[in-house]
Amino acid sequence: MHLVKKKLSNCSEANQNLENGRARYYKKNEAFVSIQFSAKVFNFKIQIDKMKHMKKTIILFVFTLTIQTILAQQNQPIAIIPQPVSVEKNGSHFSLTSTSRIQITDRNAEVQKIARFLAEKLFRPTGYTIPIQVNATRNGSGSVISLLLNKNSDRNLGQEGYNLDVSQGIIIIKANQPAGLFYGVQTLLQLFPKEIENKTVVKGNAWIVPGIRVTDYPRFGYRGLMLDVSRHFFTKDQVKQFIDDMVRYKYNILHFHLTDDQGWRIEIKSLPKLTEVGAWNVKKTGTFGTFSAPGNDEPRNFGGFYTQSDIRELVAYAKERFVDILPEIDVPGHSMAALAAYPELSCTPGTYKVNSGEKFMEWPASGHFYGLIDNTLCPANEKVYEFLDKVFTEVAQLFPYAYIHMGGDETAKNFWEKNEQIKTLMKKEQLKDMNEVQSYFVRRVEKIINSKGKKMIGWDEILEGGLAQTAAVMSWRGIKGGVEAASKGHEVVMSPSTFAYLDYMQGDASVEPPVYATLRLKTAYQFEPVPEGIDAKFIKGGQGNLWTEQIYNMRHLQYMMWPRGFALAESVWTPKEKKNWKDFTSRVEKHTERFEIAEMNYSRSMFDPIIQVSKDTISNQLKVDLSTEVEGLDIFYSFDNSFPDRYYPKYKETIMVPKDAVNLKVVTYRGKQKMGREMNFPVTELIKRIPRKK
Repeated sequence: MHLVKKKLSNCSEANQNLENGRARYYKKNEAFVSIQFSAKVFNFKIQIDKMKHMKKTIILFVFTLTIQTILAQQNQPIAIIPQPVSVEKNGSHFSLTSTSRIQITDRNAEVQKIARFLAEKLFRPTGYTIPIQVNATRNGSGSVISLLLNKNSDRNLGQEGYNLDVSQGIIIIKANQPAGLFYGVQTLLQLFPKEIENKTVVKGNAWIVPGIRVTDYPRFGYRGLMLDVSRHFFTKDQVKQFIDDMVRYKYNILHFHLTDDQGWRIEIKSLPKLTEVGAWNVKKTGTFGTFSAPGNDEPRNFGGFYTQSDIRELVAYAKERFVDILPEIDVPGHSMAALAAYPELSCTPGTYKVNSGEKFMEWPASGHFYGLIDNTLCPANEKVYEFLDKVFTEVAQLFPYAYIHMGGDETAKNFWEKNEQIKTLMKKEQLKDMNEVQSYFVRRVEKIINSKGKKMIGWDEILEGGLAQTAAVMSWRGIKGGVEAASKGHEVVMSPSTFAYLDYMQGDASVEPPVYATLRLKTAYQFEPVPEGIDAKFIKGGQGNLWTEQIYNMRHLQYMMWPRGFALAESVWTPKEKKNWKDFTSRVEKHTERFEIAEMNYSRSMFDPIIQVSKDTISNQLKVDLSTEVEGLDIFYSFDNSFPDRYYPKYKETIMVPKDAVNLKVVTYRGKQKMGREMNFPVTELIKRIPRKK
């Protein structure tokens, strides 16, 4: 019994030991688990702390980057073209974000279109859908761009001026008329970073506008560009693109050169052959004016024309952008396309064909030009005036602008001189010479145009033989014609070839598409529309002309247009005393950066060196002097046929051409950056450039 009890006692003790062991085991494991858990919590806390620190670092980095961007934008020079009347920085900035809004104060249809125009421009590069609010308050989140028409007119601003205020959280553009708001928007777009020119969304960009106050209005009401669509046809969409480009720089007149020897580009429903026959020539490739005469087997399918529906669409498109279109029907010369359709309108009977770029005029170095083929309408033929009445009736109905341009330039009169009809007309009307014959024609045309409720304007040749009573003059052969017309009380648009012909070469002939004359950027910038001693009230404004004999496509057109188009824009908008060449060129460089992003073409000729050649009077050795239009450029050169870079000899003074040198090669740099094109001058060509003794 005692043994049993002892066994039971041992058993109970064993159980107790077992329980105690389990307890110790569980406690040990609990401690282990607890330690493991505590370690994990500790590690987790460390991770959280690291994440918090990283988040703070990221926030600090983004904040620092934003501040740097804002400061960079604020420190950037203001590069507005054309230069405004007044610009003042205020040290603040405006940020465009996804919560920004455009506000307008009334339901004016034109203001609403301007607001939509701005919203669309901002959407493409930012991806922000900017809402347009009418009569909304500033309450709510997000920055605001406000477009306001003045309740009380500001006399200083006129019809096209504006005030632009940029500050923290709000931009206000005020104007007397919608046109002023539109030009204020163009200035605003130039104040955004250059990435605003992107056609697709740019991610991660800060859309900062520097704090600024601008007061601005144009010097002239007429700020024109002439586009020749006759020599080479440009489509309706290309013309729209041209309009979009010109309004960026506040041009407001598109002079539309619609007819010439190479094509009649506007549908006249009462005279269908003008476009059935007159709109088409033979496609040629090479240098215009030297093409071979087309054969009878070559198809006449190159060219095109605008239907009347196209014209109405272009007029409406231009109007939305505050551009008036001045149509030109060029008569009595430059009429080969019209004569191909209706040969009975010529003084010289025969068969006529639309010119395709082959030679048909002689331009002697001295003496008057003359025609190899008669390309004129006959002033002595009454059918001509019936024809023009039909043309101008339809043109006047299509274009709401107050003026119609009748051309009148470069009329070859050698066929008139031997024509019996002309002799009879001269005797009947007591006309002394061929200039008076043309003046008779111009006066007849003016009456037709006036009868359609329009005023007439023409090239300065219409002065010859006496000026029509109410005609305005477009002065292109220098400023002389404009001076004469203004002194007689006629309205004048200054468009002298010496400053405003944008088809001229803009750099050295060795690297430019060949044209017979040169117009460098600096010369274009010197354009002054009001000649000394002339009452400014007779000068409507100025215009750049883009003739397209040698311009075959839109990329080449842009190359010829910009940056000289900047220079002319500043000459017709900016106060004369505000113009500054050095400041202008720095702004041009900023705008060409924008063109790069917008994938627009432009010329870099302003960075190319200018070369002058002479002969040393003692050694008879060739001498070369080099200079640049733009300040701060270094010129490097070589005579050993290799291509120079900035490690080659730098031009410092007149270069003597080595006796056996074959080529002079030059290039410009600014610091380490290559600026100009590599230019090669064969010594044989340099010799030809030595000025001839008079």
